[in-house]
Amino acid sequence: MNHWVFLNTDLLFYLLLFLIGLYFSLVYRQEHLRRIWRTIFVKPIAWISCGVIILYLSIAILDSMHFTLKEEVRGLKPDPYRVYSVLDLILAPLPSVDEKTYAAPLALHSYQKEWQLNEQGEMQFSYVPLSYAPDLIAEARSEFSDLMHRLLWGGVCGLAFALTLMFMLETLLQIGHAIKRIFKKQPILIRPLFFWPRSSSKIVWFVLSLMLCFAVGAVLVLSKAYHVMGTDKIGQDVFLIAVKSIRTAILLGSLTSLMVLPLAILAAIPAGYWGGFVDDIVQFIYVTLSSIPGVLLIAASILAMQVYISVHPDLFPTSLARADARLLTLCAILGLTSWTNLCRILRAETLKLRETDFVLAAKAMGHRSLHIMARHILPNVSHLILITVVLDFSSLVMAEAVLTYIGVGVDPNMNSWGNMIAAARLELAREPVVWWPLMASFTLMFIFILSVNLFSDQVRKGFSPREEKV
Repeated sequence: MNHWVFLNTDLLFYLLLFLIGLYFSLVYRQEHLRRIWRTIFVKPIAWISCGVIILYLSIAILDSMHFTLKEEVRGLKPDPYRVYSVLDLILAPLPSVDEKTYAAPLALHSYQKEWQLNEQGEMQFSYVPLSYAPDLIAEARSEFSDLMHRLLWGGVCGLAFALTLMFMLETLLQIGHAIKRIFKKQPILIRPLFFWPRSSSKIVWFVLSLMLCFAVGAVLVLSKAYHVMGTDKIGQDVFLIAVKSIRTAILLGSLTSLMVLPLAILAAIPAGYWGGFVDDIVQFIYVTLSSIPGVLLIAASILAMQVYISVHPDLFPTSLARADARLLTLCAILGLTSWTNLCRILRAETLKLRETDFVLAAKAMGHRSLHIMARHILPNVSHLILITVVLDFSSLVMAEAVLTYIGVGVDPNMNSWGNMIAAARLELAREPVVWWPLMASFTLMFIFILSVNLFSDQVRKGFSPREEKV
């Protein structure tokens, strides 16, 4: 490795992860918050969806650690204008393997026949062997037996990793209980493990975790020898593109939320607490923004950003930097257009809270307004902030696919599910039909959005005081 490269979206993503860590450190110290999160994780569906989200989040974190190479590493070729990530290093040599054109999933040859020279030097119309396919003839092994061998080996490796991790967590838990019994208090060691499921759901969680790790390990090992999801028009591996698109989806949802929260909180709570002229100004601002068509505002901002990039090429020396700037602009515009919903909710709740007894008592004791808003009102609306952000996350991910499909989303050179779906329009219209890029993007997006929706529903039930606690 030559040196690490930090993009603007990477730094903001690290900041968001730090803020999430601060929130859970607060959860560790507050018994009522721990009780709520225990209630959320009682049902196995919360564990399943949370496990999938953690897997996607881990991929996004690995793909957000960028660096450049000065020498070849695991088949990754050094290029001063190309930036790799830790995920590329794990999936190597896939980022450096390019076929000629389309290839079906797990195929050993191209999707269509071409004219080529055979061993006798004669032109022959046949399928072109892929450069990434394993040499099955040399190993005297059929394609089916080779697939089964790699699937089983990858699955066993995934199971071994899962069992090792669970054993380490269970060992730490038992050590923490022993220390607690000795010192008659809960040590810091076991505080991060309060999400550990109850005995009734531990078996379900254990089996599903093993199945998930088996599937991930099998696909990872299989990708070292086959194009698991085929290749696209220019011969790039569809599995690599679909997996690297996870970072774009998570960044778009998380960074937009990071930009929404300060706007909504700083506008809604003072408007609801002070009322009067301040409330009128805030209402005028978010009503005006809500009246502007979001697609037109996004299109105008993206076009303005493209003009700025073309006028200042020295600020964006690589295609990755240009794509990153466009993604950051899209997050900012989505945040500017989507903060109004949260602002309305927080303003209405603040109007109710300012008339409660503890706020009136704080006023009578002479506390300043900023102190009251920070210490009494903000903590009592934090559950609404969390519920709204979690529920809106999946809609932001789907918004990227829709906006990119109509041409005002992320950069066309950036890996994203929206770009894959947009390219599938022509692929589905050709003969023979190329279906696997659309299927790959749809499958990964469906699993992610379904997991987020299921988990957000459990969070809503856990933090809503009117929901029946199980």
